Amino acid sequence: MGAEVNAELEHVLNYWANMKSNSPIYNFLLGDIEIVSATKGQIRAHLKVLPVHFNSKKTLHGVVSSCIMDWAGGMAIASTGLDNTGLSTDIHTTFVSTAREGDLLEIESKASKVGASLAFTTIEIRHAGDKDKVVAHGTHTKYIKR
Repeated sequence: MGAEVNAELEHVLNYWANMKSNSPIYNFLLGDIEIVSATKGQIRAHLKVLPVHFNSKKTLHGVVSSCIMDWAGGMAIASTGLDNTGLSTDIHTTFVSTAREGDLLEIESKASKVGASLAFTTIEIRHAGDKDKVVAHGTHTKYIKR
């Protein structure tokens, strides 16, 4: 990781390390994800597509994109300084295109509002280096308890 570690990134990295050790599914599907930056309410990460991410056509499985939506929404909320990112109440994923083995995905997630009980996020998954080559985008709402 070449980026300077700010307070938000340090918090998100620590939050993710704890979450990954307690979540077999996240560890299995997203164990190799790299969080490259975080500012208050926003994170950016990279994930290389591997065979574990495939559907029967050897392209990115939709469930992996939805898992990324869930994960990235929580990480954007964590970047605001919260130690508990809550429970999902709603996730919408729109599948735009796909990815193949070896493709590097860039995930960008923004917390548009973190209130007293609900947090709203938007997420975009795209091919790294090409903002116009979107794989999926979506929204994620979480119930948070402060």
